[in-house]
Formats: sequence, structure tokens, C-alpha cells
Amino acid sequence: MKKLSRVLCIVDPTASNHYAMERAASLCSKSGATLDLLICCYNEYLGGQRFFDSPSLEKARKQLMEEHLQYLEALARPLQEAGIEVAIAIHWDRPLHEGIARYAATINADLVIKDTHFHSAISNTLMGNTDWQLIRCCAAPLWLVKPVSMPDRPIFLSALDPMNEHDKPAALDDEILISAKKIADLYGGEVHAFHAYDPRAALATVTANAYLPVSLPYDEIEQQMREDHGRRLFEITKYHSIADDHTHLVAGRTEEELSLLASKLNAAVVVMGAIARTRLKRLFIGSTAERTLDRLPCDLLIIKPDWFRTPAAILHHREAAA
Repeated sequence: MKKLSRVLCIVDPTASNHYAMERAASLCSKSGATLDLLICCYNEYLGGQRFFDSPSLEKARKQLMEEHLQYLEALARPLQEAGIEVAIAIHWDRPLHEGIARYAATINADLVIKDTHFHSAISNTLMGNTDWQLIRCCAAPLWLVKPVSMPDRPIFLSALDPMNEHDKPAALDDEILISAKKIADLYGGEVHAFHAYDPRAALATVTANAYLPVSLPYDEIEQQMREDHGRRLFEITKYHSIADDHTHLVAGRTEEELSLLASKLNAAVVVMGAIARTRLKRLFIGSTAERTLDRLPCDLLIIKPDWFRTPAAILHHREAAA
């Protein structure tokens, strides 16, 4: 993560509470970054797509955007009085996740912060939810905020993949820890590291490839995996000066064990990496970040590899602004 200069916060004009804005304002106050408040909106009945565009539709669009602008001005005023540099914008664009990604790229945002809520299994399967799509296409680090307050000395729990078993580049673990430490330092918080290995998956692979039924030495396989994974994990954490008692190596599935540990530690934010996959593969396999999001009792900060860019097909598609 680069030095924070511009933090983009996505505002939902229909929400009664803005936890993401609270996080963003606090972060900007501590870092000196500029806070951009954005309402990204679109209404198909006002967009001139269903009907021929007309002066009345244009007037209705402008009225809606003016109302949103006044709403943002009211939100920004107390933040500006507190000494935070705040910019506001209304962006007429669709679909929502692409509009956000496009705007973040336009202003070169260093971090995007957005409220998140529970997502049903159906919405996950259909990939229709903005959060899932942003995880895949937003190049800037993405902080998804749950409706809870940030503690005074927050714990940032970094989920690592030192064996690169989920198609993630090795350098991403370094970026995860660097980003976690940068933000934790601003809050006076702590960074913990986590990694889970799954002996059951390894045993299933061996059994599936065997021509005859075999009796497998589970304990030996589990111990060997723990040693191999632990060796790689502690190499990374020692390099980044993470204490051994802040490094957690557990046996099990990441999405299950990470949630349990986050609850046990009362973690404020889980930091993990994600990369985009082909549409077919991600539909049937998904990503650890997506399977984990709804299980977590806390915020989730998604870090992409430094080479990742928002897909050109998204950047080059723009709705006509009102």
C-alpha cells in the first residue's frame, strides 16, 4: 500500500448510519490524507435508456443529483470543521461496482472504503452483489466495513498464504503485512498473522489418486504439513518483525478458522489478499476472501498484487453523465 494521500469513501444515501465514513474520516485525520466522499448512482427510468431522453428526464436527473450533493455537503461540513480536507462528488454510472472502480481509478485513490452487510448465498452464486464484484475488479485496496465501531487499540489480523496454494503471488503476503502495519501504526494497534493448512484436503487428494484402497498415516501427514507450512510462515513473519505469539498456525479450512480466530482475538480488521480469476473458474471455485466475508465478525481489508489493474473493459466503458 502506498502512502495514503486520497481515501475514497462510498456513501449510501439511503443508509441511516455511515460506519465506513467514520473509518475513513478517522484514517484521514490520523494520516493527513484527503477524504473523497462519493455517491455513485444511476436510475434506469431517469437514464433515458427505457424511454427517449427528454428535457423533463434531464431535469429529474439533475434534481436527484442536486439532492445527493446537498446530502454530501451536510456530511462533509463537520468533517471539514474538524480539519479534514474533504472533496465530494456525485457520479452517474452503472453498474455500481464498475462506476466505483472507474471513479477510484480516475482520482488515483490509495484506498476505497465501503460499508458492507450480510450477503445471501443466492446473491453470491449469481455474483450480483457489489461487494463481491469490487473484490474482483477494484485495483485499490478495498476496506469493507461492518456495522461496528473501531476499538481504541485495534487488532489487524493478516491472513497469509506462504505456500501460495491459492494461486497468489508470493509478494502478496509481504504487501498484506506492510499494509496492515501501516494502518495499525496509525491507530496504535497490533498486527497478528494467520495461516491455515488443511490436512483433510491433502488426504483427499492422495486417496483420489490411489488405485487401491490404502490406509494413510494421518498423524504423520498432518505433522509434516505443519512443519512445512510453519517453516514458510515464520520466515515471513520474522522478516516483518511479527512476534511469534502474534503468529497463528492452525489446521483447518481458512474460512472457518480465520473467523474463529478473529472472534477469539476480538480483531477489528482482517487483512487478506485476492486476485482475479477467469469468470468460469471463479464461479465454481470462488475465492477465499469471498467465502470468508460473511463469516467474519469484523471489517475486511482486501489487498491486490501491485501489478493488478482494473480491467480495461471496465475503465473504457462509461455511461453518459447527466
